[in-house]
Amino acid sequence: MRGSGRAPLLRAAAVLVWIPAVLLADRGASLAEQRLLGVATWALLAGLLLAEDARTRLQVGVVVVYATLVEYGFAGGLGVYVYRLEESGVAHAWYDQVPLFVPPGHGLVYLAAVLLGRRAPGWAVPVAAVGVSAYALWGLTLSPRLDVLGALWAACLVWFLFRGRAPRVYAAAFLVVTYLEIVGTSVGTWAWQPADTVTGWIAIGNPPSGAAGGYCFFDAAALTLAPLLLRAIRRRRATLEPQSESQPASLAA
Repeated sequence: MRGSGRAPLLRAAAVLVWIPAVLLADRGASLAEQRLLGVATWALLAGLLLAEDARTRLQVGVVVVYATLVEYGFAGGLGVYVYRLEESGVAHAWYDQVPLFVPPGHGLVYLAAVLLGRRAPGWAVPVAAVGVSAYALWGLTLSPRLDVLGALWAACLVWFLFRGRAPRVYAAAFLVVTYLEIVGTSVGTWAWQPADTVTGWIAIGNPPSGAAGGYCFFDAAALTLAPLLLRAIRRRRATLEPQSESQPASLAA
């Protein structure tokens, strides 16, 4: 049975090791080297998905597509956060404004959250709620930069934790996404603006304390859309199979 034993935890551990490895390697990487890191990250994601079922693969696919659109909208378009090579002026083309390793990286983050969430104890949900609330309070009071966006996202995460369809996955997402954001901003892979770039009213920490709450919208989209896509694919296959079986007979006639 897929997902049994220690193998899923080892796959999640591989993601947690890969994240800082890529981000550290990217610190002094050229644009070409950054693209190689992207190819390697795509390869790792593809390899890890071989051990997953069709629904999980579709969930990861939904996250990658959704997150990529958000990345190019909020990073490349609005500039709410900026990646290293774009900030330095090296990434001129629009498709280089988001590093190639970021889209598959979102898939890896979601996969790690799913693998850890499936095995998380029940107490992980209230612990995550307390953890993100405390982090958001720190962002509003003690952080070097006022973090209103983090508090708003933290409220979203608490809602997902207690009303979402996969609370343990959201609890694991809090762990993985917070880890990712702290590492990524610490090594300078990306940096958040002090305030939103549309109104300038919403102060933002670097990183936002409740970033996992924003990320949970990716998770929710995956959990909602993947079963619908899977049923549509199966129905399509079911309609094609009778046609393929009857085709030889019609040809013989």
